[in-house]
Amino acid sequence: MPTSQETPVRVGVQIAPQHAEYQTLRDTVLRLEDLGVDIAFNWDHFYPLSGEPDGLHFEGWTMLAAWAEQTERIEFGPLVSCNSYRNPDLLADMARTVDHISAKGGEGRLIFGIGSGWFRRDYDEYGYEFGTAGSRLDELAEAMPRIERRWSLLNPAPTRHIPVLIGGGGERKTLRIVARHADIWHSFSDADTLRHKLGVLDQWCDTIGRDRSEITVSVEPGHADSTSELDEFHGLGARLFTVGIKAPRFDWDRVDRLLKWRDAVNG
Repeated sequence: MPTSQETPVRVGVQIAPQHAEYQTLRDTVLRLEDLGVDIAFNWDHFYPLSGEPDGLHFEGWTMLAAWAEQTERIEFGPLVSCNSYRNPDLLADMARTVDHISAKGGEGRLIFGIGSGWFRRDYDEYGYEFGTAGSRLDELAEAMPRIERRWSLLNPAPTRHIPVLIGGGGERKTLRIVARHADIWHSFSDADTLRHKLGVLDQWCDTIGRDRSEITVSVEPGHADSTSELDEFHGLGARLFTVGIKAPRFDWDRVDRLLKWRDAVNG
């Protein structure tokens, strides 16, 4: 397995599925693929997170199935899917199906992002029990073995080991789940906080007997044009860098700057 220093940097872009017609969102993911972005993300919410609260919005997993069919190279997934909204075995089957749709004769391209949920309106409007932050994390911990087991039982099986991305930085529960189940840990931290959280993740990996180098560190830089920030994250071992773009004006300059930095670092 390559060390952190040997692992190339990848760029992700999250397309907010809000305030735009689907035609625009479809064209955007195709443009990202043409630009050389490594991963396209959406999110798993039912209402906009910014702007007009009742503005245009589309459901995430249905959209991912379309992306699987219309793209050729780019990886993609939810950042992140909410564990609360679907039976875990059903969610595993959905992911396996999207994985196969995207394969086109090779391996699938789905990144299975998952988290415990947080946006209360989604729960209230769609009739889900909101619970507490702790109870939702407990449910995520219970769901992950079910998801993994279902993947092992499905026929046909997934085309590959579907990479699991788990987001969040809670030290008592979230990072324990990351240590046990994640291939990618998505942090929302600044560099100083990330340094501390990595130490906590190291402890959880030691506890369960896992090599932390097996987990890719993913970050969201605050300013894609801040080379010093990008370099600091990179020095801490981050290898997946994701920025978000939103309608009505997608920030293509920000994407371009991050891609240029990636290419320079990877040589």
